[in-house]
Amino acid sequence: MNSPIPQGPKDVRSTLRLAAHLPMAVLMVALTGCAFSDLKPSAKMAPPQDVEQTLAASGISLSPAAWPSDTWWTSFNDPQLNALVQEALAGSPSLRAAAARVHQASALEDIQGASLLPHADVAMSTTRERFSSNGTTPSPVKGTWQNVDQATFNLGYELDFWGKNREAVEAAVGRRHALEVDERAAALMLSTSVVQAYISLQDTYEQLDVAQTLLNQQEQIETLTQQRFAAELGTQIDIKQSQASLPASRANIAALKELIELNQNKLASLLGKGPDRGRSIARPRMLASNSVALPTHIPAELIGHRPDVVAQRWRVEASGHEIKVAKARFYPDVNLTSFIGMQSLAFDTFNDRSSRILGFSPAISLPIFEGGRLRGNLDAQDAAYDLAVENYNQTVVDALRDIADQLASLRWLKERMAQQNEAVATAQAASDLVNKRYAAGLATYLQVLATQNTTLAEKRQLVTLQSRALSLQANLSRALGGGYRPEINATADATPTVADKS
Repeated sequence: MNSPIPQGPKDVRSTLRLAAHLPMAVLMVALTGCAFSDLKPSAKMAPPQDVEQTLAASGISLSPAAWPSDTWWTSFNDPQLNALVQEALAGSPSLRAAAARVHQASALEDIQGASLLPHADVAMSTTRERFSSNGTTPSPVKGTWQNVDQATFNLGYELDFWGKNREAVEAAVGRRHALEVDERAAALMLSTSVVQAYISLQDTYEQLDVAQTLLNQQEQIETLTQQRFAAELGTQIDIKQSQASLPASRANIAALKELIELNQNKLASLLGKGPDRGRSIARPRMLASNSVALPTHIPAELIGHRPDVVAQRWRVEASGHEIKVAKARFYPDVNLTSFIGMQSLAFDTFNDRSSRILGFSPAISLPIFEGGRLRGNLDAQDAAYDLAVENYNQTVVDALRDIADQLASLRWLKERMAQQNEAVATAQAASDLVNKRYAAGLATYLQVLATQNTTLAEKRQLVTLQSRALSLQANLSRALGGGYRPEINATADATPTVADKS
């Protein structure tokens, strides 16, 4: 039976020396931990504000199933819009750039992950060297020129006792996840931009309808004025007044047609295409939803439905792991390296068994004095964590305000639409009455002109409110995350406690 106790005097002395240094190593590690115990992040992740009472008072129905779908734009029932959004998502340079950033982060994660594995390489060299006559090289080699041929297989591994490399990998994972969510956020912003530009195009077409209707009415009034003058019921002044309004209306129609082309150009650019693509976009036929429902428990669930909030959570988590990396740098690095190969002063003996070389080298390094570099690095990582947390907190606040803005606008839009419909009906009735009186010679042209202008203004405002309803419906879907569902939830809510440990 072999005894585990060293038998030779050298083995005994080596063991005793190792045992003598062990308490010193333990003490140095303990002191290292005290060197940064006063450095901690100060920011805390704030929970979302409770706005349940605000939602209950908004007059909008609540439903657990009211979170938008990932194809939320299909709720407008316009097949052309559906095709445009899909085309934009497939061909946008900005989305391809976001995908490239994700790819880059994934590659950096792979690079960082390599630190957890052993590394091996093969090295071969040949060196023409003159050996010193007064050096350590013995005769007959000293003072002569020789070729030193060497080939080795090298193997190294860092013992990650303090988790430095593991935490660095986790930080890289967090950054990659953040960029993946950023890609989803960019897709949401792009689809929203397409929908809003499409709404603007529809609004311009409807404003053009109002302007064209007014022009037709003005031309009829001008014909009627000519007839009244022929019947000696009007004057030449009435004819000039009726004719003066026509160029202004035609100029307004030309301006609206220009705006239609500009909106088509904007849509084409959002699709990643040239202006010619915009010319093929037909008139929109969007329909606003008659009812809007909100999901329940918005504050509690918002952090899992808004891509910008989820991305910030991943950045907080990544910063928490970076703090652990910075702390681990205060502790010793332990590396194991070994090599095996051949070395010879003459190539003809290179393959001889006697030319083999073999080595094993455990190494440990502990920072003692580095001028505050490690403390500064940890302090910077603490500050980066605080910044990430506060950015997250601000993103949550902005998200809740965004939803509240849409709710406030939707709440009052219904009342505005009802009042505006009544205003249009009243103005149109007044205009029809004045036109009949004018045809009968009982009203002046100035009265006709006044009622025309009033009716035009009210109809324009109604069209604007109808477009506003579409826009708010799109904005609410965006504010609620646009159907985003994270596949992996960030655990950044636990990071502050972990990061504060010293």
